Amino acid sequence: MGSLEEAIMQKEFKDPYNKLVVNILYTHSYMVSAQNGILKPFDLSPEQYNVLRILRGQNGVPTTVSSIQDRMLNKMSNASRLVDKLKAKELVERRECPTDRRQVDILITEKGLQILNDLHILMEGFNNQVINLSEEEVIVMNNLLDKLRG
Repeated sequence: MGSLEEAIMQKEFKDPYNKLVVNILYTHSYMVSAQNGILKPFDLSPEQYNVLRILRGQNGVPTTVSSIQDRMLNKMSNASRLVDKLKAKELVERRECPTDRRQVDILITEKGLQILNDLHILMEGFNNQVINLSEEEVIVMNNLLDKLRG
């Protein structure tokens, strides 16, 4: 991938803080674009993939759209619309909550679980290919990103 300066054809930055912000945004875009290539044959967006992973993590326990929204990587995503699209693909189901009829429970279907299983090896390979860091560097990077978010 090379240096940020080469990638965006910019000779220098105002300061290292400005460069870091641009670098994080550019890297995010790079990662999302690469991930889109893996998800496209499965007719999934990264946000839909995120919803499916959240639901799989529930281990069969129903959850609400608002709970999904709270756990999404991209807080600007419309979880309700994403759930509707996944329902149309038969990857999730909506059920009326037995204890509160105003609430709708969301569950991942067997078809949704199978797609995640099919994607597992591809995503694992993607992670190993795109992250050009040692395990020790990955741990440091994770700690630094956690610290950055404060």
